[in-house]
Amino acid sequence: MNYKSIQQLKPRAFKRRFGVRRNTFKKMVKTLKEFQTINKKNQSGSKPLLMIESQILVTLEYWREYRTYFHIATSWGVSESTICRIVHRIESELMQSGMFRLPGKKALFKGGLSQPEVVVMDVTETPIERPKRKQQEFYSGKKKRHTLKSQLIINQETGEIICTFFGKGRCHDFALFKASAVHFHPEIQGLHDSGYQGINQYHSNSYTPKKKPKKRELSTLEKDYNRVLARARIGIEHVNRRLKIFKIFGDTYRNRRRRYGLRCNLLAAIYNYELNLAIPKCQPSNLT
Repeated sequence: MNYKSIQQLKPRAFKRRFGVRRNTFKKMVKTLKEFQTINKKNQSGSKPLLMIESQILVTLEYWREYRTYFHIATSWGVSESTICRIVHRIESELMQSGMFRLPGKKALFKGGLSQPEVVVMDVTETPIERPKRKQQEFYSGKKKRHTLKSQLIINQETGEIICTFFGKGRCHDFALFKASAVHFHPEIQGLHDSGYQGINQYHSNSYTPKKKPKKRELSTLEKDYNRVLARARIGIEHVNRRLKIFKIFGDTYRNRRRRYGLRCNLLAAIYNYELNLAIPKCQPSNLT
C-alpha cells in the first residue's frame, strides 16, 4: 500500500476506506504541515519512512479499522513500533494544532447569538477488555460487561457536538452529568432520556420521559409526550452511529484508557468539521 495508489480512489470509496472525506484529509495534511513548520526543532536523524500524507492515512486507517499495529505495519511495509509512534504523534499534533477542537462547556452558558436553543444529552458506552484492577468500577450493569462511558451534548438543530465527558462503566448517567460540571444557560432547552430523572433541580428548562407509575398505565397524553420527546432526541443516536463507524470507538477498546478521551474528542471534532461542510437539517423541537 502507498499514497499514490490511494489517490486513485473515488471520493465515495475514500470515505468508506478511511472514514473521512478527501477534503477533510487535505485539511488535516495542511494543518499538520503548518504545525510542524512552526514548531520545527533542530533534529538530527534519518528521514521518516512515510511522508506526512501517508502518516495521516495510517492514523485514519487505525481509527477506522482498529487493526493491530502489527497488521497495519505489514500493509505499509514498516515496523510495528513505527506505526505506534506515528499514530500517537499524529493524534497529539492534531489536537495541539487547535484546528480540531470542540466548542466546550463555555458555549452552553455564555449566551449570545451563537448559543444553541435546544441541546440533547446522552451517554454511549464503549466495551473494554477486563481490567486487571478495580474491575467493579468499570462493570456496566446495563451492558453486562466492562465499559467506558462517553457523555455527548449536541446542538439539536445542527447536530454539532458541543462538549464531551468520560467516566467508568459503573457510573450512572446522572452521576456522570454531575461529575462533568456542565451548566446550561436558563434559556437553553435540554432534552434527555430517562437516565436523567431529577435534572430539573439543576436545569429547570429540561425535559425527560414520563415513567410508568406502579399499578397504573401512562395516559394517552403522556405517551404522546414521550413519543415527541423521542423523536426530538433521535439526532444524538445518529451522531453516536456516525462516531462508531470508527471501530476504535465502536469495538472493544484495547489501548490504555488514559488516551481514550483524547481520541474521542479528536474524532468528535473531525465529525464537526465535516458537518460544517454540509449541515443537514434536523427537525425542530415541539415540546413547548
